[in-house]
Amino acid sequence: MTIEITNESGVDIDETVLLRLTEHNLAELHVSPDADVAILLVDEGAMEALHVQWMDEPGPTDVLSFPMDELRPGTQDAPTAPGLLGDIVLCPQVAEGQAKTAGHSTLDELIVLTTHGLLHLLGFDHAEPDEEREMFGLQRDLIVAFHLSERRRRR
Repeated sequence: MTIEITNESGVDIDETVLLRLTEHNLAELHVSPDADVAILLVDEGAMEALHVQWMDEPGPTDVLSFPMDELRPGTQDAPTAPGLLGDIVLCPQVAEGQAKTAGHSTLDELIVLTTHGLLHLLGFDHAEPDEEREMFGLQRDLIVAFHLSERRRRR
C-alpha cells in the first residue's frame, strides 16, 4: 500500500498521524494492501482554484476527493482489488476555522476530513438522507476506532 502525503499548505501538520489514520481506515475497510492513495494539503488559494475548477463553486473548501479506479470497500474474505484509490486534497486553513467552531484541534478536524475524503474515494456519498446516515455513521465508527488504536499505541 502506498500512501503519499504532500504538504504544500505552509501549515505544520503531523503527517504521521494522517498516515496512521489512512492505514487504519484502509485496513478496517478491507482495502487491498496494493491500493494507492495520495493526500495533498494545500493553502486556501490552491483549494479555491480546485473548488472552482472541479465543483464550479467559489471559495476554498475543506476537502476534495478525486477517485481514480472506482474501488469499493472489501470484506475480510474478499478485500478490495489492488488499484489507485485516488487523491484527497485538504485545506488546513479551512480546517482550522472549522475546528475552532467544533471545539477541537485542527489535527482532529483533519482526521475527520481525511476519513471523509477516503470514504468518498470508496464510493460513499451523502446526497440522500439514507446515504448520509450510512456514510457519517461509518465515518464516526472509523474515527472512534482510530482514536482507540492511538491510545493503545501510546501505552
